[in-house]
Amino acid sequence: MLVVKKFGGTSVADKDRIMNVARRCVADYKAGNDVVVVLSAMGKQTDVLIDMARSVNPNPPRRELDMLMTTGEQVSVAMMAMAMDSLGVPAVSLNAYQVAMHTTSVYGNARLKRIDTERIRNELDLKKIVIITGFQGVNKYDDYTTLGRGGSDTTAVALAAALHADKCEIYTDVEGVYTADPRIVPKARKLKEITYDEMLDLATLGAGVLHNRSVELAKKYGVKLVVRSSMSEAEGTVVKEVVKVERMLVSGVAADKNVTRVSVVGLEDRPGVAFRLFDALAKANINVDMILQSIGRDDTKDITFTIPRDMETDAINAIENIKDTLNMQDVKVNSHVAKVSIVGAGMMSNPGVAARMFECLYNANINIRMISTSEIRVTVLIDEKEVDKAMNVIHDMFGLED
Repeated sequence: MLVVKKFGGTSVADKDRIMNVARRCVADYKAGNDVVVVLSAMGKQTDVLIDMARSVNPNPPRRELDMLMTTGEQVSVAMMAMAMDSLGVPAVSLNAYQVAMHTTSVYGNARLKRIDTERIRNELDLKKIVIITGFQGVNKYDDYTTLGRGGSDTTAVALAAALHADKCEIYTDVEGVYTADPRIVPKARKLKEITYDEMLDLATLGAGVLHNRSVELAKKYGVKLVVRSSMSEAEGTVVKEVVKVERMLVSGVAADKNVTRVSVVGLEDRPGVAFRLFDALAKANINVDMILQSIGRDDTKDITFTIPRDMETDAINAIENIKDTLNMQDVKVNSHVAKVSIVGAGMMSNPGVAARMFECLYNANINIRMISTSEIRVTVLIDEKEVDKAMNVIHDMFGLED
């Protein structure tokens, strides 16, 4: 059996945790399995590196930032190989260049294009545990790139797909996927299983357990995904295509505080305006989520949308570059907002779910600023300070506790 195991930064934060992970991987190896391990940087090392960069340049070039940040994972994989060697098991650490993990050239948010597996298979044939840097790749210029926050999950799933692994285990500091963040909602419970589509929405909407692109890859290539804790032997949550027929109406509640609301005010009410606005944002590689268009006065309209908060400066610059073409009156920005969402495949065949969500927010005196829906989710934009209360009242409304 070939197993890909990914461990996050908290799982390898210090010597004791590195040895704990090493022992778990060695146990799988001694059971007769081929083992490929993907690691994030140790602890908060990525944040430390970003702070170092900004101490010398408040707005560092993205290419140089990627060059710096890839060192974090190289430290953790080398340390892990040494730990496994101390346990008497042969292991080899490889970075993205040595494997040849080809990506696009968008520094800071690259996407994997293909993985050369020959080196990995050769090392596995030599009966070694192969330890690979997560979160990074190499572009056509032979420059290092990074895959964005949570990118190590994507690395692991992509490797599992390329190697046709029997399963991909994602180890975190929680025991699986919960109905809500247990640090915010004490009554949250662990799910035994969840569909790819539900997990994808939860990940995209801020659940934080898995990187959304990793779930996309898992669904596309049918990778068996298991979310488990690196701190215990508890059974985790299985992410797969189909779960049991009898299921809950709502599977989970998620929140995302990395949100900025942008309102472009006083646009001309004519064809092509929305295209020019969102085309400029797309060319700046800015992901737009919720969109609301409202008709103003004197043949004008306002367009309001949400973007990741860390893209705020880039978005404003992109809009400023085309302001003369748009003939807009103003741009208003609010960074004190957050998204709260409910997700569940059971919502498709049950009307009134959104109304129940809105009712409990009304009873809690929480104002809704924007709404977005799909077949399996409802998302609302609210004040950031109301997030914790909103998650708890919604969780109670849909009976997601044990």
